[in-house]
Amino acid sequence: MNSRRSWLIFGIAALAYVAAVLQRSTLGVAGVAAADRFDTSAAVLSSLAVVQLIVYAALQIPNGVLIDKVGPRLLVVVGTGVMVAGQLILAFSPDIGTAIIGRILVGAGDSAIFISVIRLVNSWFSGRIVPQLSQWMGNIGALGQILSAVPFALVLHAAGWSVAFTSAASVAFLAFMLSLIALRDRPASVKAPVAPSFRTVLGRLGPTLRRPGTQLGFWSHFVTQSSGTVFALFWGFPFMVSALGFSTELASSLLVVMVVTGLIAGPILGVLTARFPMRRSNLVLAIVVMLGVVWTVVLLWPTAPPVWLIVVLVVALGVGGPGSLIGFDFARTFNPPHTLGSANGVVNVGGFTASFIMMFVIGVLLDAEHNAGWSVNLYDLSAFRVAFCIQYVVVGAGVIFLLRSRRRARRQLEEDEGISVAPLWVALSAAWQRRKA
Repeated sequence: MNSRRSWLIFGIAALAYVAAVLQRSTLGVAGVAAADRFDTSAAVLSSLAVVQLIVYAALQIPNGVLIDKVGPRLLVVVGTGVMVAGQLILAFSPDIGTAIIGRILVGAGDSAIFISVIRLVNSWFSGRIVPQLSQWMGNIGALGQILSAVPFALVLHAAGWSVAFTSAASVAFLAFMLSLIALRDRPASVKAPVAPSFRTVLGRLGPTLRRPGTQLGFWSHFVTQSSGTVFALFWGFPFMVSALGFSTELASSLLVVMVVTGLIAGPILGVLTARFPMRRSNLVLAIVVMLGVVWTVVLLWPTAPPVWLIVVLVVALGVGGPGSLIGFDFARTFNPPHTLGSANGVVNVGGFTASFIMMFVIGVLLDAEHNAGWSVNLYDLSAFRVAFCIQYVVVGAGVIFLLRSRRRARRQLEEDEGISVAPLWVALSAAWQRRKA
């Protein structure tokens, strides 16, 4: 545990996740190019991203079960290989139907990576460093978004669609080869557990789903990750370029700012999560409130929002990404180790479920406004103002369920361990009184 070999495993796992995020986010900067290449409606075009997220979310729990059965290494190897195939199909797709098949494969391969690398972190490291490394894994993986926003975008505009997506696939191929050669499920000093039968693993899934802590992790992921995912993976680039009139270089730079913000915020959130484990849900709610306030200012701005306000928006969205990783810390602390793969899979469904709902509905609303004559162009600023309001409905519903699951998780914690978690204002008041005394 925590050895040099552990750090090698961490590095290769991080590369696999960087490759996954790169494949996932390439379409985010290729949205305008995809509209030109396939010449279709906003709703159909958004299906390129939506179908990927649907497949990703649908496979989270099956992949979690497989991790508990066969280990994370095999899933990382297979996942990276499937992503290579998917990106190559997309690279040479002559029509939207073939492109969708490619994105389905990208989503299927991507779905295996993150929960597998999180399981590797838990298998190769121990102690208080684990939640911090989980944050770092998410943040390092976000470098894949920088690769899509800068070098991929440059190749796309200079050399064209096929060359750009083939280049992205080559990164996944490198991760595939290194994972095949060097990854291992656990240290050699740790005895491999007897592999449970699929019947046993599936039998554990029901209790995992019913645990309030697992549900709290799901809804935490649901409300924090989705807005940034929708913006970064598809609708942010058309919004900034077509609706706000930003140059493609400026839009790409703002997506990079979003990633850099996550790299800075992630370690801070990791330390806070480890330092105040009973207040993790308050961190989640604070992030949601921040996102809601910033989005409200952007959407109600009387004219086109200025660049500085969009910078504030992408910074807020950048905090939401690492904030979603708090959900996996709930899964870690409320579930036994032998069910952690399944629990992480359940949590990871949350943000991507919210994302594909919002992503698709935004496309439908943009089409509806344009067809009704309410917007002159498909990507008018006024049309985006209305379409982006779907976030309030989806995230608002998630907050309600989060509060319900938090109440149940705290009740279970008190019954099982005798730990009572007072409301935040009560704890702050008591701390203030102690400080005065």
